Amino acid sequence: MKVLITGSNGQVGSCLVKQLQSCPNTEILAVDRNELDITSQSSVIKTVNEFRPNIIINAAAHTAVDKAETEIDLSYAINRDGPLYLAQAAESIGATLLHISTDYVFAGDKEGIYSETDIVNPQSVYGASKLAGEKAVLDACSRSIILRTAWVFGEEGNNFVKTMLRLAQQRDSLGIVADQFGGPTYAGDIAAALITIAKTITDSKNTFNSDDYGMYHFTGMPHVSWCEFALVIFDKAVEQKILVKSPDVNGIKTEDYPTPAKRPANSKLNTQKITTVFNIPASDWQSALDNINDYM
Repeated sequence: MKVLITGSNGQVGSCLVKQLQSCPNTEILAVDRNELDITSQSSVIKTVNEFRPNIIINAAAHTAVDKAETEIDLSYAINRDGPLYLAQAAESIGATLLHISTDYVFAGDKEGIYSETDIVNPQSVYGASKLAGEKAVLDACSRSIILRTAWVFGEEGNNFVKTMLRLAQQRDSLGIVADQFGGPTYAGDIAAALITIAKTITDSKNTFNSDDYGMYHFTGMPHVSWCEFALVIFDKAVEQKILVKSPDVNGIKTEDYPTPAKRPANSKLNTQKITTVFNIPASDWQSALDNINDYM
């Protein structure tokens, strides 16, 4: 495989680089925003035409959900226009584009679990810009896969696990939202899923069906609230002697913690399709916390 990774310094991108480096017969070009501005169409075309990958993995995104409410143009430039340029470039050389999206494309008011075919209705600029990116990719590249995920955490970047560990060292009690539900997802598992998909598509021994391009959900199981997620983090940290004791945790309502961008109350995504097509299980997010010192 020849793999172009954008957003290589992010949570998922950094995991992709580490994991792909140990893959035999794999050539990698990993770029961050300083090395490739995906919002520049000419830069994307130049990089893709020079490297000529057969797989492009777009891990670049504007993920500052609250800032996106005011940074509208920037959000759409990174989350819609950049993916479009990558998709067009991939199509021009016959490459496959793997693109990461989000649970925020849904309203979050459904009873039950969201499947890939459910109606989308984003409630924030971030969600709307990511949905626009999904549509752009699917329209522009016939060999594309969208991977929707949620509640991402990893050793790199800022995330809920790191925030909870920091606050637990500073405070004796914490109020944490208890009426939003989803599947925490380890960035390393997202990277592994993307690599499995890439190998399946490029391995001549596999009979990959072109009908299997398109939309997939990939998150962690079991589904929990943010409050329940935090309790597991603290329990793991105490077990591993990162914390002397867990702070007192009080479940609060979304309305008690107002934010500029509206969060989905229900971020539960059905991951059965990716398991059926690619034999990829849901992310085991609890096991990913077994070395919690890595998140400090």
